[in-house]
Amino acid sequence: MALSIVLAEDAFIVREGVRMLLDDAGYVLKAAVENYDELIEAVDKHVPDVVITDIRMPPTGTDEGVRAAREIRSRHPEIGVVVLSQYVEPAYALTLFEAGAGGLAYLLKERLGDFEQLEHAINEVQAGGSVIDPKVVDALVEGRTKPKSPVERLTDREREVMSEVAQGRTNSAIAENLFLSERAVEKHINSIFTKLDLPPERETNRRVRAVLIFLSEDR
Repeated sequence: MALSIVLAEDAFIVREGVRMLLDDAGYVLKAAVENYDELIEAVDKHVPDVVITDIRMPPTGTDEGVRAAREIRSRHPEIGVVVLSQYVEPAYALTLFEAGAGGLAYLLKERLGDFEQLEHAINEVQAGGSVIDPKVVDALVEGRTKPKSPVERLTDREREVMSEVAQGRTNSAIAENLFLSERAVEKHINSIFTKLDLPPERETNRRVRAVLIFLSEDR
C-alpha cells in the first residue's frame, strides 16, 4: 500500500512542485497546507504515515516546522516527519532532535532536486529511523571544533560596557549611561581584560586592544 503524506509549505510554487513529485512517485497526498495551524489540523484529521513540512511558515515564519514536528511526534508517535529548510541552520536541527531523533529527518530544500534523497528520508522516518542532511552535520561538527572567541566569555553587561568603551567614552560617562557606579564600571573593565586574555600593562593600551578584539570578533 502506498504511503500517505501530509505536506506543509507556504510557498505555492514549491508546494505544487513537491505535490507533483509525490504524485509521480505514487504516494497518497492527503492534504497540502500552508501554515502551522492547518498542518496540525490536517494531521489530526488524516493521520498520515509521513508529514513533510517546511521549517518556516506562517504565522511567524521562524521555526513552525520544528515545533510542528515535535507536536506531531508527541500526539502521533507513529507518524514520521521530514523537515525541509532553505538554509543550513544547525540550531534548529539540534532543537528538532533534542527530545529524540527517531522518526525525524532534517533536509535542505536543495535535496528536492534529487528526489531519491527525499524518498530515502520518507522511508527512514516512516520506519522509525532518522536522517540529517550532510551539510548540517558538517556545520555541527565545525561549530564544535572551531575555537571559541574570547568575546563569547563576556556577560551581557560586560558587552554593554565594551560597546560604550568602543565609542570612546570615559568610565564616568559609561557609569552615567548605564546607571552604574564608576567603581562598578572599573570592575567590569578589569573582568573584561581578564576574559580577553589581556595581561596588565599600560591601561590605555589594554583598553585599545580590548576594543579591537571586541569589534573584530563580536560579529
